[in-house]
Amino acid sequence: MQPFRHHVILCTQQKPENVQCCSAGGSLATESALNASLERHGLSDDVLISTTGCLGTCENGPTMIVYPEGTWYGKVTADEVDEIVVSHLKDGHPVERLARKDEAEVRAESLDHRRKRRGKLAAQDKLGIVPEGAGITETIRSFMASRALLTALELDLFTAVGVGGTAEEMATRLHTGPRATEMLLHALAAMKLLEKHGDEFRNTPNAARFLAASSPDNARPALLHQADLWKSWSTLTDAVRADARVRNDVSHRDAESVRAFIAAMDRNARERAAQVVAAAGADFRRMLDLGGGSAAYSIAFAKAQPELTSHILDQADVVPLTREYIESAGLSARITARVGDMLRDDFGSGYDLVMLSAIAHMFSRAQNKALLGRIAQALAPGGKLILQDFILDPEKTSPLFAALFALNMLVNTEAGGTYSEEEYTEWMKEAGFRTVQRVRLPGPANLMIGEKR
Repeated sequence: MQPFRHHVILCTQQKPENVQCCSAGGSLATESALNASLERHGLSDDVLISTTGCLGTCENGPTMIVYPEGTWYGKVTADEVDEIVVSHLKDGHPVERLARKDEAEVRAESLDHRRKRRGKLAAQDKLGIVPEGAGITETIRSFMASRALLTALELDLFTAVGVGGTAEEMATRLHTGPRATEMLLHALAAMKLLEKHGDEFRNTPNAARFLAASSPDNARPALLHQADLWKSWSTLTDAVRADARVRNDVSHRDAESVRAFIAAMDRNARERAAQVVAAAGADFRRMLDLGGGSAAYSIAFAKAQPELTSHILDQADVVPLTREYIESAGLSARITARVGDMLRDDFGSGYDLVMLSAIAHMFSRAQNKALLGRIAQALAPGGKLILQDFILDPEKTSPLFAALFALNMLVNTEAGGTYSEEEYTEWMKEAGFRTVQRVRLPGPANLMIGEKR
């Protein structure tokens, strides 16, 4: 079977710094150029590209193999991709000067690499050294790059870089120390978020689009929420010892932190809203959106269902922002927002849809049971609850994000956590929902949908 004209395999293996590998040789740029060239020449649907781990020919990388011919190419740079696309993938003529023709040489090279790799792992094992690829050292050190980027976001560095400038000019714009600023700029360049040309630093295309204030796609306000989480996560050791949150100022959010948090939630919600609306599976007229934040889900349901009105309940420091989002969407006549406490205040009744997104993890088991009971009372018979959250599997050791997010709740809430499908199902049925089902969506969050008796 040959469903595609050609199948291209490209090594993108990343290895420790100063170790030869295809990614160090530029295979990611090669991959990007390959996709662009195929699109340009109308071949995107005819050629399948698969990236792979090490092929054992690191010294001659980036390595690319084209099937069905089985042609091996070595040292394929981004500048040479177009020639391969036109000559080989389009016209059927391999590029001889780039093709590796000695099969015995390629085989010996790959097998020798495998022997050396196995020998190195055996030596590390004998000495009791943490082996490369185990993920232990890499995970421990991963905070370094994260902290560098968070600092850049807090300083609004990418906006300051603008059209470019030297380290000294950046320090002046940012009101920061010149020595420290230069170090940070070099680290960001090493992370491929900046480019350095001579003494001048410039934003990469991704940084310019997503991290600078001049871009309509600027995600900095949303991403700044992670900088605030850093402060809480730094207390994790003490929280585990105390079996409770130890950061006392976490509930006292300033206006900038609140805006950043709501922006972060809005970005996530807008990406998923259409899928949630589709999963709901029915027409609704009256919606209650608990902790609706930016109103992203109310807005999505209102746009999909012209007769729907939604009522949002949220905290006093959030509701003014909620109203801004509603007004911007032009839906002030159909979506309202009011201040309230969802654990205590009356919801009203007669709703045929209640949305509870990214809320349950903030509460304890007892609080969630009580909340679900009050939601059931607010729903009309046959009404639906859509609960969206990070849902654990039965053993609570997966998915990884949900397990880690439980720790996020430990350091940021009084009694919150992440819960399993079985727990949500039990609570919802106790509350009066006759059917409960889990709907898996792409990404870390899933839905629990319950229908009232």
